[in-house]
Amino acid sequence: MNDATQLSRREQILQSLAQMLEVNPGQRITTAALAREVGVSEAALYRHFPSKARMFEGLITFIEETIFSRVTMITGSDTPAVRQCEQILTLLLAFVERNPGMARILTGDALAGETDRLRGRIHQLFERLETQLKQVLREAELREGLRTETTAGISANLMLSCTEGRIRQFVRSEFQRKPTDNWADQWQRLASGIFRPA
Repeated sequence: MNDATQLSRREQILQSLAQMLEVNPGQRITTAALAREVGVSEAALYRHFPSKARMFEGLITFIEETIFSRVTMITGSDTPAVRQCEQILTLLLAFVERNPGMARILTGDALAGETDRLRGRIHQLFERLETQLKQVLREAELREGLRTETTAGISANLMLSCTEGRIRQFVRSEFQRKPTDNWADQWQRLASGIFRPA
């Protein structure tokens, strides 16, 4: 089997796992069920991934690469900081709305019973997002004279907490309550409480 076939089979396994997380909300995914979904034996799954934890790690890596490559584009632009914060949070909400199975990973719902290392990676992902928001706010204070009602750290945490709450509602509603519904209006309320008028 050549490398291209190997890679496409790995991608197929990860896509199937993400799909199963979406269509079976609240349920644990077994390797036997995943193997049936992919159309291979469990042994074949383990030829591509040494464990189910490694499969979840593959999905977490996909989430990280997708989110942070776009965050880098947002923060590298000369868009005003308030708009950058909105874009980063909207990016996260739109990503989970398009990828409901990934929402279960981000809330930890799909990782119940899995290794602590996986939950640690999700924790780090959110810490990294919060740090990015903090950085945007600190740079904006110097560049734009932007002020927040409280510290950059508290402001960044509040913004991300609201976004995480919307992702949790999406998972809890079994993907019925879309995370981007009414978000534009809610962001305006949130921003008016966080940022001081110019």
